[in-house]
Amino acid sequence: MNEGLNSKKITIAIDGHSSCGKSTLAKELANELGYIYIDSGAMYRGVTLFCRRHDWVSPEHLDKEKIIAHLNEIELRFIFGPVMEKPQLTLNGELVEKYIRSMEISNVVSPVATIKEVRQKLVEEQREMGALGGVIMDGRDIGSVVFPDAELKIFLTASPEVRAIRRYDELKSTGADVTIAEIKTNLLERDRIDSTREESPLIQTPDAWVLDNSRLSKKEQLSIVIDRIREISA
Repeated sequence: MNEGLNSKKITIAIDGHSSCGKSTLAKELANELGYIYIDSGAMYRGVTLFCRRHDWVSPEHLDKEKIIAHLNEIELRFIFGPVMEKPQLTLNGELVEKYIRSMEISNVVSPVATIKEVRQKLVEEQREMGALGGVIMDGRDIGSVVFPDAELKIFLTASPEVRAIRRYDELKSTGADVTIAEIKTNLLERDRIDSTREESPLIQTPDAWVLDNSRLSKKEQLSIVIDRIREISA
């Protein structure tokens, strides 16, 4: 942990399109600062997994009424442990990390995330998690809706080509059979849905700090953001 950053615990909101590296940056910052990392994207994927298992969502179908009616049956929690590299999501007590990252869920998570009642449920839970400060959360509406008063708002971006390659590498490491073209198409469609949905669309707030990491290494990116946090928390 960087001891020079302990003077003030701030709230950090990281927004941006899919596969810009938001979660990677958030986790690295949490480790560096000793903050709590909350993966909001995993929460939406958890809801989507529940809906997919009940056949309420598919690439061709979305049963909003069924999803809304059964939201109270969904319990999402993060498990923390000394041997875990990151918090692990549980859905009704089941560890579901390996399921929520699949292309099957990626292809249908954005339509589920457009549902007003789903977003209201998760935003309420996210605010409860971050009530005491010293948290980092990434997603699509963190700076605009979940933590509008965050001391640092980062809007992370990268070119579609770079994002597709990063996602491809991530999925191939798990043995997934995918192509870069397929992933890029998925990312651009998710961008469109996230930016045009009626409820809490992805936007760059006026007070957000825009960081394009297309040409930055993870180490370079972390160093730049740490310098920014040092200025704010001094």
